[in-house]
Amino acid sequence: MTEEQLALLEEALELEKKRSEEYITKLKYLQADFENFKKRVDKHLEEAKKYCGERIIMKLLEIADELELAVASARSSGSTDPVVQGVEMTLQKLKKILEAEGVFPIDCLGKPFDPTRHNAIGKVEKDGVKEYTVIEEIRKGYIMKEKVIRPSVVKIAVGSTSKTKEKGENE
Repeated sequence: MTEEQLALLEEALELEKKRSEEYITKLKYLQADFENFKKRVDKHLEEAKKYCGERIIMKLLEIADELELAVASARSSGSTDPVVQGVEMTLQKLKKILEAEGVFPIDCLGKPFDPTRHNAIGKVEKDGVKEYTVIEEIRKGYIMKEKVIRPSVVKIAVGSTSKTKEKGENE
């Protein structure tokens, strides 16, 4: 073998080493991309499992609302009818099922307004109450496993307009 052939072979070997290193580098990047993809898919699947019952839970919440209205109506009329007691028991059982699924009502009365948990539909002028405090709950809101699945519909307190006008005139 001549020196010229040896030099060509060494040059070819170096070229193949570089190509091999490039392939290994690409393979490592692909492997890292695949691992990241796998983590994203696993996270997405876990999230889907966690909230897969959300649609049916939303429908059950509507039923709970109706049952609560029926019980409240019966209580206000002073009824002791066994049917009302049955409705109350059904409502309690439904609440236990919802709690077992990680669904809990949002406690909002007397709390500061939080737009991530509350949907304000009205303002009420009220003295003696801190401004933007929830003073009335129109419809219960619910949280399912740290996620607000239905915000509370509320009315909030605001300062009286006469005080607001006085502040504006004094400034």
